[in-house]
Amino acid sequence: MAITEQQYELLKEHLPRQRGNVKINNLDLINGILYVAENGCKWRALPSKYGRWDAVYKRMRRWADNGVLEKLFQKLQEFELIKIKIEHVCLDSTSVKVHPDGTGALKKTAHNPSGNQLEDGTQKFIWCPQLTRRR
Repeated sequence: MAITEQQYELLKEHLPRQRGNVKINNLDLINGILYVAENGCKWRALPSKYGRWDAVYKRMRRWADNGVLEKLFQKLQEFELIKIKIEHVCLDSTSVKVHPDGTGALKKTAHNPSGNQLEDGTQKFIWCPQLTRRR
């Protein structure tokens, strides 16, 4: 999935104007974003023909924060240049940590006192007094 020069001309007016010393043009940036969206790869695996992965990612984040990315995908759908809609999030085990109790391991529920009550010492408990009557 890639956008051609002719298709880019339709989108050009809806994108921010490039200013300063920019090494990656907007067309390569869009194609890099579409590559990652289509293949589901990590940003570090982005081929170098789209530019440095961190530069593409940083500009994509700025576009996402400013609402440009959402408008871009709306225009891509409107002009029927792509026929995908990205609206889900994937979570893996590196982003969702589970407590060991949540893994299904058997829990220790039985109290195992030793045979010698002197070794156990005095029983420990929590005392929570409650006032039943006020003066």
